[in-house]
Amino acid sequence: MAKPGGEAGARDAVLALLVAPGLRTWVAIVAAAVAVGTAGYMVLEGWSLLDALYMTVISVTTVGFKEVRELDATGRIWTMIISVTGVVLIFGTVGLVTEYLIIEATSGRSRTRRMAKAVGALSGHYVLCGYGRVGSTVARELVHEGTPFVVIDVNPTSLERARADGHLVVEGDATDDITLRAAGIERARGLISTIDSDAQNVYVILSARALNRSLLVVGRAGTPSAEEKLALAGADRIVSPYTMAGRRLAELAIRPRVVDFLDAALSHGELSFSLEELHVTPGGGLDGETVAGLRVRGLFVLAILADDGRYAANPADERRLAAGETIIASGSAEAFRSAHGDDGSAGPRR
Repeated sequence: MAKPGGEAGARDAVLALLVAPGLRTWVAIVAAAVAVGTAGYMVLEGWSLLDALYMTVISVTTVGFKEVRELDATGRIWTMIISVTGVVLIFGTVGLVTEYLIIEATSGRSRTRRMAKAVGALSGHYVLCGYGRVGSTVARELVHEGTPFVVIDVNPTSLERARADGHLVVEGDATDDITLRAAGIERARGLISTIDSDAQNVYVILSARALNRSLLVVGRAGTPSAEEKLALAGADRIVSPYTMAGRRLAELAIRPRVVDFLDAALSHGELSFSLEELHVTPGGGLDGETVAGLRVRGLFVLAILADDGRYAANPADERRLAAGETIIASGSAEAFRSAHGDDGSAGPRR
């Protein structure tokens, strides 16, 4: 995920300057000065509107063109006043623009606007709450998979690390609806809460579920008792790092080769094939396809997950896929890309 570019930042800063309240006030002052100068020439010298306006503009801008008409003493005094006013306005304008750009560069507001604009363009992304040790690991996996996501954190150090890693970030409390909306929760595909507080994870999931009922929610549980609370809050999947670490240690001791093989198959390019899930959508390229037909296309079906949540392992060759089912298969990256393209069904299932 690329970092916002310098060209976009400069463009946003200029656009922000054009709509800044201070600049609008300054433009009003300049317009008022031109109007007063024009009126002065019309009253004092009896000139027409066009001649008076022309003389005022060349005096304010200090371009030094020849006077429109001969001026009497009063007109010369008025011209000197207008010229000095023009010098003040020119230096004031330069100072205003410089001050604003410096403030924008040092305050981070321009960067925040760029982030908000990039987040606003996302749809079907993931919201990652917490960028600690677990959250940063999740982020790396999402980047490897090419999955767009937004990081929410309240800790300045964590936010700076996320920015340095090139991720889109939203600063704020993930339990707050305003923060979740700023991260595009209503357009998101899923939410992953990795905060190291079980209570906060529960509140985050409750808030997110209220804003997006169709969201896929994965929550981190620090203790066994927290798992039930996360499930009640609306988590679809619950992960306990400590429980998973214990299971993995046991599996590595009992069946190390199986674990190594699965790790390689699920890794990023270490083998010529991988393990993935594919969802069968109504009328898609997989709807009605047989297990044997998928094997011809380079995909080997290991199991089929039906809508009722039951797995059918090692399905027969003549078994036809139905809409709503999910298959667990192995195959090459190219075969999976082709299947995703045919069915338009990439992405996780609840």
